[in-house]
Amino acid sequence: MTTTSASPHARPAAGRLNSRRVRRPWVGRALGWVVMGLVLLVTLFPFYWMLRTALSSNAALATNPTSLLPVDASLNGFRRALGLTTRQESLEQGGFGATIDFWRYLSNSVVVATVVTVGQVFFSALAAYAFSRMRWPGRNAVFAVFLAGLMIPSIFTLLPNFVLIRDLGLLDTLPGIALPTMFMTPFAVFFLRQFFLGVPFEIEEAAMLDGASRMGTFFRILLPMAAPAVSTLAVLTYMTSWNDYLWPLLVSQSDRSRVLTLALGVFRSQAPAQAPDWSGLMAATLLAALPMLLLFAVFARRIVNSVGFTGIK
Repeated sequence: MTTTSASPHARPAAGRLNSRRVRRPWVGRALGWVVMGLVLLVTLFPFYWMLRTALSSNAALATNPTSLLPVDASLNGFRRALGLTTRQESLEQGGFGATIDFWRYLSNSVVVATVVTVGQVFFSALAAYAFSRMRWPGRNAVFAVFLAGLMIPSIFTLLPNFVLIRDLGLLDTLPGIALPTMFMTPFAVFFLRQFFLGVPFEIEEAAMLDGASRMGTFFRILLPMAAPAVSTLAVLTYMTSWNDYLWPLLVSQSDRSRVLTLALGVFRSQAPAQAPDWSGLMAATLLAALPMLLLFAVFARRIVNSVGFTGIK
C-alpha cells in the first residue's frame, strides 16, 4: 500500500485563502461605513452651520467668519427671531432693528399645512378608490388624462389659479393659499391608487357579503389597511405645503395671511442698504425648519418602508 503525504504548503495556502475570505467582507463594510459617514456629514453640516451662525453675534461673525464654533455665543439671535426684543435692543445686540411676528407666521403655516394635508389626503383617497376598485365606463381613459397632470410644470398653473382665487375674493387669506392643493393632486391619487390595486378584491367582497356598504368597506377595510401609505402621503404633503414659497408670495399681501417662509424673506429684506441680520435670520430659519425635522424623524422609518410598498404582504 502506498501512502501519500500532504504537501507541507497545502494548509498554509488554505489558511491564507480563508483569511482573505474573512477579511474582504470587513474591508467592504468599512468602506461602506466611511462613505455613509461622509454622506451624513455633508447632509448635516448645513444644519450645524445654521446653528453656529444663530448662536453667534453679527459683529463677531464679521471679524471671524471661518470659525467652526459659535463666535461670541449668545441667544440674542433667537430672541430677535421670536420677536422678544425691541428695535433699540436689536440695534444694541448687533442686529439691524428688523422685527418678525414669529408666532403669527408659525400659526398661519400650521393652519395652511394642516388644511392642505387633511383635505388632499381625504379627497385623493376617495378618488384613488374610485379609480382602483370601482368599474365604470371610461375609467382608464379618465385616469390617463388625470395622470397627465403630472407632466405639467406647476409654474404653468400659477396664473390661472391666481385669477380664480382673485375672482373668488380669497386674495390675502389663508383659504386662498390652501385652496389650489386642498382637494387632490395627480401624484397623491396615483400613489394611493397603486396601493389599493395591491389589496385583494376578495377582502372587499367578503365584507360586502357580510352586509357592509361600499363606503363602509372603504372606511372600515381599505383605509385602515392603507394606513402606511396614507401616513407617508400625509407627511410628504405636509412638508411640501410647509416649504411652499412662490404661491403664498402671490396670494399673501399682509401679515394676516403671511406664512413662515414668506416671513423669512421679509425679515431678510428689512435691511436693504446693509448686510442682513445673519444671526437672527439663521435663528429664524432653524426654528422654521425644526418642526419638519422632528416630523421626519418621527415618521422616517414608516416613509422608507412605504415608498416601495407592494400591497398586502
